[in-house]
Amino acid sequence: MPLRGRDLIQEVDNSQGETPAIWWLGHSGFVLKYRATIFYVDPYLSSDAGSWLRAEEIAHASLVLCTHAHGHHLDPATVAGILAASRRAKLVIPKGVADHAHSLGISYQRMVTTDSGLRVEYLDDRIYSVPSAHNQLDWTPLGGYPYLGYLVRFGNCTIYHAGDCIPYPGLADRLRPYNITVALLPISGRKPGDAPGNFEIAEAAQLAEDAGAQWLVPMHYGMFQPDAGHVGGFIDHLLGQRPSQRFKVFECGEKWDVPAE
Repeated sequence: MPLRGRDLIQEVDNSQGETPAIWWLGHSGFVLKYRATIFYVDPYLSSDAGSWLRAEEIAHASLVLCTHAHGHHLDPATVAGILAASRRAKLVIPKGVADHAHSLGISYQRMVTTDSGLRVEYLDDRIYSVPSAHNQLDWTPLGGYPYLGYLVRFGNCTIYHAGDCIPYPGLADRLRPYNITVALLPISGRKPGDAPGNFEIAEAAQLAEDAGAQWLVPMHYGMFQPDAGHVGGFIDHLLGQRPSQRFKVFECGEKWDVPAE
């Protein structure tokens, strides 16, 4: 049964699996743990979002990874709370987001900036970055790519978190060399007009296949209570159109141990 609050934090602390463990925190937020390393990716836990997990109680974070500057991904209250409680943790962000993060009250000393083609190392683990497009592939000479996807390498397992992203030419080619074990992909789709969007369900499934991801996990299809329409549509599409693609659908707060191959 999915846990909440301090019970969830304790479960993360006590997890000792042979393979990485993943917890979904709602929206695009995840906890990734392998051995003694605990990464929070795009956590959105501020009280006005109705979250059931208090950032200021998270004292075990190794790193906080935020894929871009939008408030549901780099949430000021959440990041500040985790960094205050996890005194040794740092925030990993795209290099062009550093000034924005500093304007939110985060000191530069608590940041690690990165960009496509760069690598962040934490103990024996590696974090690689690839550009994400939201709704286009933005880039500036000084700021690099403002939207990133992170590839977290734990032992022989690679977990890809796309952040906010739509398909663009060459994305699968960028991802394929990393031998992705689990792809965490947004499936909220796109609305008419210029509002930023994400993968449609079929596009996420196609990227998982093209990139060679062993497992596909949907995200960004509801805040803390998943949208039933997206869940049903995702499951129907995978079972009906791509029966060979393995997938996992989370409940909020649920733990999943990545299966050993």
